[in-house]
Amino acid sequence: MEFVVELVISVLIVIGGLFTLIGSFGLVKLPNLLMRLHAPTKATTVGVGAILIASMLFFWIERGTFTIHELLITIFLFLTAPITANLIGKAYLLRHIDPKDELPHTGESEGWATFDPRNPEEPPKDPGKLPQD
Repeated sequence: MEFVVELVISVLIVIGGLFTLIGSFGLVKLPNLLMRLHAPTKATTVGVGAILIASMLFFWIERGTFTIHELLITIFLFLTAPITANLIGKAYLLRHIDPKDELPHTGESEGWATFDPRNPEEPPKDPGKLPQD
């Protein structure tokens, strides 16, 4: 294997390891859920993506076979991590934050979209209750 290819793969593995370590450290050390969401969704996703790309390059160049498994895992990870973080953040806001007291005013005539009712004439429901409650 050429030196340049080995260097690129090594750099991707080191970058992936550093981002994964930083993301894991942030997940453990940051104080609340909304701050902790950034660590695994940004740093760890980039870290795992870099390691998967390094693996894909290694097997493509070393073995001569291109496998699509790592590429599909990377695409799936990059698509699902932000959506999952958005849903976790919205659930946290609905269950733990009072929009009138704890959120700043949006500066618009509308409020925060997470707290807007689906039908404007329908009164907002208690987000902490399940439908059968």
